[in-house]
Amino acid sequence: MFKKDTKYLIAYLAPLAAFAGIYYAGIWSLGAMYVGFVLIPILEIFAKGTQENFSEPVEATKKEDRFFDVLLYLNLPILYALIVVYLLRIEAGGLSSFEILGMTLSVGLVVGTVGINVAHELGHRTTWYEQLMAKSLLLSALYMHFFIEHNRGHHKNVATEKDPATSRQGEAIYFFWIRSVFGSYWSAWKLEYRRLTKTGRSAFSWSNEMLRFQVIQLVYLFGMGLLFGWDKIPYLIGVAVTGFLLLESVNYIEHYGLRRKLLENGRYETVKPQHSWNSNKEFGRIFLYELTRHSDHHFKASRKYQVLRHFDESPQLPYGYPTSMLIALIPPLWFKLMDKQLQRLQTA
Repeated sequence: MFKKDTKYLIAYLAPLAAFAGIYYAGIWSLGAMYVGFVLIPILEIFAKGTQENFSEPVEATKKEDRFFDVLLYLNLPILYALIVVYLLRIEAGGLSSFEILGMTLSVGLVVGTVGINVAHELGHRTTWYEQLMAKSLLLSALYMHFFIEHNRGHHKNVATEKDPATSRQGEAIYFFWIRSVFGSYWSAWKLEYRRLTKTGRSAFSWSNEMLRFQVIQLVYLFGMGLLFGWDKIPYLIGVAVTGFLLLESVNYIEHYGLRRKLLENGRYETVKPQHSWNSNKEFGRIFLYELTRHSDHHFKASRKYQVLRHFDESPQLPYGYPTSMLIALIPPLWFKLMDKQLQRLQTA
């Protein structure tokens, strides 16, 4: 069993390639991008994927296996070691504009996959140290508000007009980025305001986690500027923006065009497997710690990534998540592909 589970070590290819790109420079500067958007899509052409779910006894064993947790935890030191190595390489100089851009995009991809994606998994855990790790990982993307909005906003409002992270049919990804980035940030402020006012506490106090997040992020930038030079702050912002736009690209394809019905009582129907786009492509699943089995995540957010299940009724993307993100960057091609899929779902 253990040998089979070591497949999740593939997820470390992205940070490894980013380290290699920083060391070798040149065309290798885009190391992690090659892994995420060239190697994985090519491998998925030949990988059929599987709809297999574990039996209850096997699932129970896997849920308690600390191996899967350690894989997540190791991403925290790896991520910040990568950021430090990246800043030191920039400081050393002698790089072309292409190499700097390549390294920034490569490190940014790791911030999105290792940072935000792993934070997403840990943010649903209940232990204080796992939640702390989630926030620490989100810090690298300057996206700590995701911890609030995703858990208390997105999971409640997914596949409705109330959710800024649910893309609409016919909405180009570039417009979605703007709506989701700013809408999610504002939603997190509102969620904290409501939480505090309900308990009789002031929203303009240190009890406001959104306020604390802003301070922590500014301290992070100030501290890194102090250690590595103030001219490095734009690079940190560059990798952060790359990381959170990668997240928003995943958000875009996860729920594109899917909507929950508004019931006669004014409430939306409960979230069902039909409200998330899934992919069983093996390499994309491993690379993103099973995020591509998204329906089960919304069904029970506390379910650990290694035991997420396939549902026959959940809509399946024609391609894996990495390939789908690339297609989404060309809106006419994405609309042509996905609007047909939506039409099939609506007429089924």
